[in-house]
This record gives sequence, structure tokens and C-alpha cells, in this order.
Amino acid sequence: MKRWLTLIFILSGCMAPDYNNIGQKYLGATYLDNPLGEELPPDTDPLIRTDAFDCTTFVETALADGDVEKLTKIRYKDGKVGFVNRNHFIETDWLINNSDIVADVTTEYGDVATRTVTIDKQNWMHHVYNIDAEFEPQTVLLKYIPYDNLRQIDVSEPLIVLFIAGNFEKRDIIGTDLAVRHMGFLLPGGVLRHASSQYGRVLDVDFYEYAMQRAKNKNNIGIMLVKIK
Repeated sequence: MKRWLTLIFILSGCMAPDYNNIGQKYLGATYLDNPLGEELPPDTDPLIRTDAFDCTTFVETALADGDVEKLTKIRYKDGKVGFVNRNHFIETDWLINNSDIVADVTTEYGDVATRTVTIDKQNWMHHVYNIDAEFEPQTVLLKYIPYDNLRQIDVSEPLIVLFIAGNFEKRDIIGTDLAVRHMGFLLPGGVLRHASSQYGRVLDVDFYEYAMQRAKNKNNIGIMLVKIK
């Protein structure tokens, strides 16, 4: 019986996905702002590419492991491709519409504060893209760990980390507030894997050092942590 249990354990380990390598094959890929679209106006970029990412498309593509069908389900509400149907806002679209694969676990890793953010998608689409679509403004309360409370975080599996800012200086220009300003993966060993506009590529850095650098800007207020189900 003991030998059979050992064999089952070994086989189960072989079959389990290795999330510690999530996004590893994209290390070194170029940073490119807004690289994906619907291949139709107003965003004619491709549905998928693996040579260039911004921070969000890197996380999405890594979660989908480069599979366009999986990626479509992550990027669009109900998996229905269309600019208006895209999960444009992490705060009110992405986290909610992907609740089957991710869950907010911020409160498990530190003392939290609350950031209130109101996303006005209708106003944003009109301001930025001259598209008229009916959406009610959505207000959500984001629980985040302030940088003053942040300590080294030891995780046993990768988490998605969201970097939260306070006042959004371009609110009047684009027609909405924003809170999530960057995202990536927090890996075991304290590594942040992300698509960096500063370095122009996907790379690994020390998570805590990166977070403390962001904290030097007083408008950067903390982080959220999201579990991959």
C-alpha cells in the first residue's frame, strides 16, 4: 500500500502545473504599450502576440499560457470579443469577470487600508475613443496593504500583485479615475516578474526593493495580492 501511495504522489506531482515558471518563457520580450486588440477599429492590434507585452497583457498571456482561446476568455466579458466588451479596467472589469480563476487575498498578507475608486467607463470611452456606450459608473472599495505596512512576503505559489495609486492626475483628461497602475507576478523567493516600461522588457526583479522604490512617490500607496485558482 505504501508503494502505491508513493507512486500516486509522484504521478500527481508530474501532472500538477508548475506555476513557479509562469511567464518564464516570455522573459526578455519587449515592453510595448497596449499591444493587443480586436484586429478591428478602434483597436486593430492582434488578439494575441508573444513577442511584446505591457504589464496587463503579460499577466493575461502568461495565465493563458499563450493559448488564444484562454486569453480571449480572460480579456473579454463572457469571452465575447469586442472593444466595448473588453475587460478594460482591473478594478471593476477584470477582477470581477475573472472571479472563476482569480481571488483577492490581500487581507491574508498584512494590515490593509481602503481606496475608493469610481470607474466611469462610459465617460472614458467617449473622451478617449469617441465611442458612445451605456455604462453606469461603478464604485468599488479596494483593500490594499499600504507600503508603510509592507514587509517581505513569503509565498509558496505565485500571486498576481497589483500596485495601487491614490489620486489619478489624468482623471479629467480621460474621463475616469484609476487605482491599479501596474501589475505582475509575485513568485516564491520574493521575485517580481513583470513587463517593465522602465527597462523596456519582461524581467525578474526583487519584489520588496521594487515596492520600496515605488513607495518613494507619495501617490503610490500600496499593493493588492490576487490568488490564481
